[in-house]
Amino acid sequence: MTRQPLVARRAEALLGSAVVATAPVAGGDVATATKLRLSDGTTALIKTLPQSPPGFFESEARGLRWLAEAQAEGGVAVPEVLAVDAECLIIRWVEPGRNGGDMAAAFGQALAATHAAGAPTYGFDEDGFIARLPLPNRPAPSWAEFYAVRRVLPYLKLARDREAVTEREAATVESVVGRLSGLLPDEPPARLHGDLWNGNVLWGADGRVSVIDPAAYGGHREVDLAMLSLFGLPHLPRVLEAYDEAAPLADGWEDRIALHQLFPLLVHACLFGGGYGARAAAAAARYA
Repeated sequence: MTRQPLVARRAEALLGSAVVATAPVAGGDVATATKLRLSDGTTALIKTLPQSPPGFFESEARGLRWLAEAQAEGGVAVPEVLAVDAECLIIRWVEPGRNGGDMAAAFGQALAATHAAGAPTYGFDEDGFIARLPLPNRPAPSWAEFYAVRRVLPYLKLARDREAVTEREAATVESVVGRLSGLLPDEPPARLHGDLWNGNVLWGADGRVSVIDPAAYGGHREVDLAMLSLFGLPHLPRVLEAYDEAAPLADGWEDRIALHQLFPLLVHACLFGGGYGARAAAAAARYA
């Protein structure tokens, strides 16, 4: 590890402890990540993004703390927030380890406990972000309505504006939106991570799985499971089996995975273009 003066000075000002070494951390498409070793023995991770959107890191910190509340009830591990300001977030370092089946099963059980901690409503008390995109969270009375007007339609419009979906693909997605109330089962709002893809799941050297980089809100628990299934996760069948044992899922949940993948696919279409718009349309076509 070396010492990067600008990052070190920012961390020292926020933490009140000297930074003795830093090292760049690979991964992530949005912020720059740096590992810190502090004079008090703490190891931390600082994420920086100059000129970040207002409230960007504060929103992430709020989501981490909200998810961490569920740990007392056996919820999934979340790194401690050490400091946050407008251009950076500092969290306690999670030492990476090897994944394994027993860890996966424990993760499934813990994720079920986090979801079961619940939320007051579908949505959140403040809007947030997913990657660099704004994430509207104004509450809605039902999951079908929230998923339609806060998750699918805003990103379908943005993908259209960015020419990341064709008119035919957009029409296919829109044809499903009006039918969501008949396709999605009613459940109380779960406490969601909101961006639970493989890269945000850390297999720790302490034998626990931790989650990072949330886009947290109250929603249907199948959304987090659909996200895990979309981009793959080591030992995913063990995770899902343990989850279902701890908190049985509604009949037909596997048939709704693609339906709950519409949102992340449209987000990826907005961010990266490529074939994500076509993938979203293909997912929607399954329910036409």
